[in-house]
Amino acid sequence: MKKMRIRKFIGFLILSVILLGFIGFVEKQSQYKTYQGLEVQIEGVSGLYFVDSKEIVPLIQEGFPNLKAGMMLEEVPLKEIEDRLKGHPFVKNADASLGQKGILQLWIEQHQPIARIARPLAADAYITTEGKIIPTSPSYTSRVLILYGPQLEKLLDQGEVMTEMPELMDLITFINGDEFWKAQITEVEVNSKTDIRLYQQVGRQVIELGDAGNLDDKFERIQIFYSEILPRKGWDAYERVSVKFKEQIVCE
Repeated sequence: MKKMRIRKFIGFLILSVILLGFIGFVEKQSQYKTYQGLEVQIEGVSGLYFVDSKEIVPLIQEGFPNLKAGMMLEEVPLKEIEDRLKGHPFVKNADASLGQKGILQLWIEQHQPIARIARPLAADAYITTEGKIIPTSPSYTSRVLILYGPQLEKLLDQGEVMTEMPELMDLITFINGDEFWKAQITEVEVNSKTDIRLYQQVGRQVIELGDAGNLDDKFERIQIFYSEILPRKGWDAYERVSVKFKEQIVCE
């Protein structure tokens, strides 16, 4: 009789352990079907981060106040979250996905600045690789080609470069794509579409480019000025060099 009671007790104990384990398993599985938090991964640009998780997390919390632990995963508005992230001026692309453990994973690609519009009486702005104009970051500064001049105000009104002056993107890309010119040309003055001037790291001459067409030919003539004229005349011999006229190098 005593053995029977012991067996019943052991059986009850085993069933209890199994039941508790099953309940824990169900709870854990149900937990994976609900929102448990978010993780942010940002792809840097040359080691710089113009936006960080400290900005992204509040952005999502403010835009989606119902996004809290316990929300069913199928209710998490992934597309709306991506759209809100893309509304950030420094976010080029965004992807929102849900992991197996109920974690909302946000992947963010930043815009890449390739030039900076400098303005003495207003806020500066960046030009991105796509020709989009975005504000500067209060936290980080990118060392890029400096542009200024009245023509750029028209571009700022458009919010991008390609509509008003696509040839300017060709010039920026040309300078950035050549190691020598990228180091030598530090500033570009854009007074109009046909009055572009270059300022150098070494040398006090203002280089009058004219418009941004025929760049290969114009920069070949600038190179001739460096390699053939300056060695004979000296670096301080001229204040102005113009290559805006075809097949000419005008030095004054």
